[in-house]
Amino acid sequence: MTDQAKTLEERSVGRAMWRGTLCRCPHCGQGKMFRAYLKVADQCDVCGEELNHHRADDFPPYIAITIVGHIIVFLMLHMDMSYRVEPITYIWTMVPLAIVLPLAILPSIKGAIVGLQWANRMYGFGSGQKD
Repeated sequence: MTDQAKTLEERSVGRAMWRGTLCRCPHCGQGKMFRAYLKVADQCDVCGEELNHHRADDFPPYIAITIVGHIIVFLMLHMDMSYRVEPITYIWTMVPLAIVLPLAILPSIKGAIVGLQWANRMYGFGSGQKD
């Protein structure tokens, strides 16, 4: 282990991911992580932490689709086993859910992934920055 690695303070993965889930800066927890719906800000407007190093790419949508898929399958199975449901009911209920739910949870998931990357100093998050 190098001297630089020994002097770096440990970053809490859980705290960074929680702050990211709240769409806040993983470093200070105060500044906004996003400048638009899913556009990560270049840096925190409160503490100045650089956030442009993230490489979340396709992982957040994959997680969102997996979560929503499980919810929808559970709801469909529950409805089918508990009630007599016409097939058109699934179209009117599940299709909107399949569109709205991923869009609603995607920013929080992406924030958590960026927080995870920041806490683990991945992709340049650990290069010469303050802790």
